[in-house]
Amino acid sequence: MLIIRPIRASDFPALRCIAEESGHGFTSLPVNDELLTRKIARSETSFAKVVETPFDEGYLMVLEDTETQEVVGTCGLEAAVGMEDAFYHYRLGTEVYHSSQIEVRNEVETLSLCHDYTGAAELCTLFLRDSYRKGNNGRMLSRSRFLFLAQHANRFGETVIAEMRGVSDENGNSPFYGWLQQNFLGIDFIQADYLSGLGQKAFMAEMMPRSPVYVCLLPEAAQKVIGEVHTNTRPALSLLQAEGFRWRNYVDIFDGGPTVECNLADIRSVRESRLLTVRIGDMPQSKDSFILSNTHLADYRAGSAKLALTDDSEDVILSSELAAALLVADGQSVRVLAI
Repeated sequence: MLIIRPIRASDFPALRCIAEESGHGFTSLPVNDELLTRKIARSETSFAKVVETPFDEGYLMVLEDTETQEVVGTCGLEAAVGMEDAFYHYRLGTEVYHSSQIEVRNEVETLSLCHDYTGAAELCTLFLRDSYRKGNNGRMLSRSRFLFLAQHANRFGETVIAEMRGVSDENGNSPFYGWLQQNFLGIDFIQADYLSGLGQKAFMAEMMPRSPVYVCLLPEAAQKVIGEVHTNTRPALSLLQAEGFRWRNYVDIFDGGPTVECNLADIRSVRESRLLTVRIGDMPQSKDSFILSNTHLADYRAGSAKLALTDDSEDVILSSELAAALLVADGQSVRVLAI
């Protein structure tokens, strides 16, 4: 059985392996023991914290194979980005130049450095090991976060964003970053991405261009990848688009990948998930797959199962084994969502 739960200190070796496997461009998990240890501790603190207004909490969860007790994936949520560390984006805009004298009108795209998403919640740190990328595992891992958002909406910003990985080659080099390296930063993409993942972002404010950048002056290779996603990220983007996420012309400052957004209350899975009362017994046969989670915080658990439900169901029958894995008892509530 695959169960999603909050990360704990004993998961450090597994998290480090995932950081190594995830490769370049997975900024939220750099291969740095001190940072990974801090991430785990911060998550444990966030799950235990009483929150009135979302601030700098981070919720990191792991996918565990209960048969092998092996951690095979991760997913995470940031409560409100940019509250302590600056959260940079480029905003893609348009400047219009017009002269009636010579009867010429030009529209020129620009990139402006901004902090417009400060206070937004963020979907992050989604990773599933290769051997488990089958069936509905990836979809379940990703969408389980929406059940957590639905249940604990007061702990998150009203807008939810997701930064999509931009285009890079097999060596981790980004064509969008090339002009930045040559003209402003002077360090390669992998090093800049790594420093950003460590939270060491002072160099951005010190070295990034402060004035709008005219897109037409960038190398053609850089222009072509603005707002484009890495090949491996396309399925994740499609999933989010189906949830209602849209690109509003914000891109990553290093690889030019798109950042998509949706109001928390408007996310399809948040709207369509529902609370049902648990009844423990023999589960009826069904072909319909659902994601389900308990309503706890520090003891949060989520998984998937085939459930016999109708639109007007108020109860759900769970086996004793599944109920135990989800840490729920007869008469308690679970949140369910059709896969």
